[in-house]
Amino acid sequence: MGTVARRRTSGLPLELSSFVGRRREVDEVRRLLSASRLVTLTGPGGVGKTRLALEVSRIVHRAFPDGVVLVELDELRDAELVANAVALAVGMREAGRTSLEMLIDYLSSRRLLLVLDNSEHLVDAVAGLSHALLQTCHELRILSTSRECLGIAGEAVMPVPPLTLPALERPLGEQELNGSEAVTLFAERAASVRLGFTVNSANGDVVAEICQRLDGLPLAIELAAARVRALSEKDILARLLDQPQSLTAGQRVLPARQQTLRSCIEWSHGLCSDAEKLLWARLSVFAGGFELDAAEDVCCGAGLAVEEVLSTVSSLLDKSVLVADQHGDVMRYRMLETIREFGVEQLDRAGEHADLLRRHRDFHLGLIDQANADWVSSRQVFWFARLDREHANVQAAVDYCLKEPGELEAAFRMLSGLFHFYWWGRGWAREGRLWLGRALDRPSPPSVERARALLTDGSLAAADGQFDDSLRRLADARTIEAVVNDPAITAFACWVEGSVDLYSGDLPAAISVLERGIAVLAPGVDVPRRLDLMVSYSSAVGLAGDVARATACHEEWLRITEPAGECFHRSYALWSMGIFAMAQGDHDRAAGLYRESIRLRRDIRDLTGIGWSVESLSWVEAALGHVEPAATLLGAADRVWEIMARPLRTYQHMYPYHEETERVGRKRLGDKGFDEAFGRGRSMTIDEAMAYSLGEEPEAAAPVEPPSVLTRREREIAGLIAEGLTSREIADRLVISVRTAETHTENILTKLGFKSRVQVATWVAAQRQ
Repeated sequence: MGTVARRRTSGLPLELSSFVGRRREVDEVRRLLSASRLVTLTGPGGVGKTRLALEVSRIVHRAFPDGVVLVELDELRDAELVANAVALAVGMREAGRTSLEMLIDYLSSRRLLLVLDNSEHLVDAVAGLSHALLQTCHELRILSTSRECLGIAGEAVMPVPPLTLPALERPLGEQELNGSEAVTLFAERAASVRLGFTVNSANGDVVAEICQRLDGLPLAIELAAARVRALSEKDILARLLDQPQSLTAGQRVLPARQQTLRSCIEWSHGLCSDAEKLLWARLSVFAGGFELDAAEDVCCGAGLAVEEVLSTVSSLLDKSVLVADQHGDVMRYRMLETIREFGVEQLDRAGEHADLLRRHRDFHLGLIDQANADWVSSRQVFWFARLDREHANVQAAVDYCLKEPGELEAAFRMLSGLFHFYWWGRGWAREGRLWLGRALDRPSPPSVERARALLTDGSLAAADGQFDDSLRRLADARTIEAVVNDPAITAFACWVEGSVDLYSGDLPAAISVLERGIAVLAPGVDVPRRLDLMVSYSSAVGLAGDVARATACHEEWLRITEPAGECFHRSYALWSMGIFAMAQGDHDRAAGLYRESIRLRRDIRDLTGIGWSVESLSWVEAALGHVEPAATLLGAADRVWEIMARPLRTYQHMYPYHEETERVGRKRLGDKGFDEAFGRGRSMTIDEAMAYSLGEEPEAAAPVEPPSVLTRREREIAGLIAEGLTSREIADRLVISVRTAETHTENILTKLGFKSRVQVATWVAAQRQ
């Protein structure tokens, strides 16, 4: 979710297996992209559309100075969130259907390649968005993958063919085998699971027939090759030949290649143990991946013991049913969409789908509850990261609540519980308002959960300057408040009302109502809400110059947050103390407090807070006479507000400081000098803006090693690759993480200019000779 940097390719995943063949297809897609601004790669699931798109993107990225951005749509189920998904991928926080113009404005001046992967289940929404973007963003190009074309003017459609196959001559020579992309893929994937596997004159005919039987479909070939750990090539072919030539009546209408892939998946499924089949089906309820604790909680029971889950996940990885991705020190697992769809069918057939969806929802609701229970603690950073990774699963769980009768209260609970982690802390306010609107539009009796959801939506509306909407939600919540008589709801209502007063610039009214909200909460009751109230209250009394109340507020704030190691609200406390110091004319102290708040915000990536700290630092730098840095910081903050799609003018209690800083900057630097400094700030990434704010020197680029020279560790790993070891086996041998082994492998391939582990093995043999 980072910002777009020049020549950005970080949006593309690191591929841990080689890209085989496809030279003609790569050249053709490049040609189409040079001639058309929208290219769609079509074909059945498993034909290799995504890998082809990613390979082309890596090759052409230098032609796009503003980056190549991948948007993985297979995790998304809601057409109304397509624009949001694109906005998040390019570095904005969001751009909902009603604010599409923000996304258009953002992309209109950028030369960027947008890769929209797996569009078929959202084809109308993707087509509409693509059409709107291409009409106004003239340097934008889009490469999409889908089982069907988007069907809009100017689209160049390229059906992706299967991998090339050898002619069925007997016997097949080495040249025919080496010239077949399908055989090469089988050989490379098989070599990664069976030590020393090669395709030669002894097994070449069998491997070629396996690839013929699988129509050259990459996914089918990978599933079959994964079986060489347990089966000989002849056994694999025999079992494939035993598969029925036609599928069930409901599937005969599928095109031939889709029938082939389906048959291969069924064959692979048939070779699984009962535990593997059960877990395959149950894991299909996850959206966008899962971690081991989630699999153990959601999928165990009724035939699968919790202690069996890890070993069964490992088995499904070995069989290419699952893919593993490492996120820092956490391993996540996912299924390719075609395999997941098959799992859903098995789950339906077993009559378990409804129960698994509920268990999936319960698990993620439990995560949200635990994250909030741990709010005032050192685990806050952990929970921000975990819930970031679970975004797609949380969306799926909320969607379940809205579709399933009797689950509306759970939807309210989830959506309110995500306030700090998503809607405010990550700046996803418009997504939050979309979900909250859907939930609140449904009739339900007055309850604490409904009141909390109304106030959550009201607070988000106020932050976007939509005060009328905010006050309407507040009035509805006040009606419920009179019935439920809950102090936490009263305090929340006071915070929403006080925020509207504060943002409107009415400090006395804001102070009065916020004090009432703080007073109604007994010590230890709803501490996160008390801290929210104190954020707004301390800003109000600080700007009003009330030394006693500001000091008392800050002392209580730090007494709650500092010993516990809490970051989020403590960073706001430091920032608010900076506002107070600035209002008192102590600009040096204010600058120090703002910088300290930025250091805390690095860990939790609170974009709203980062924006305020950088913006406020620019004000005091201008007051100290450091006009050029102030203009640069103002530009960096402006970039954050653009990413957030949040108008700074909403905050009338702060906006005059922004105007004064710009006025001073233009007066001292002149319009040209100010615009140049402002532009330097706007061109910074979020990390660069924070480093600049803290006076840190940019990291020097590491010296580049000659491309053909491997380090000692890389030579060691190349030798293990030549022995036929997988990344996991290399990691075990060297006592390093799997991700480290995979990274070294990728570096070896890059330095040597190779595409496969087989080429590395050949190179090692040549070096030894």
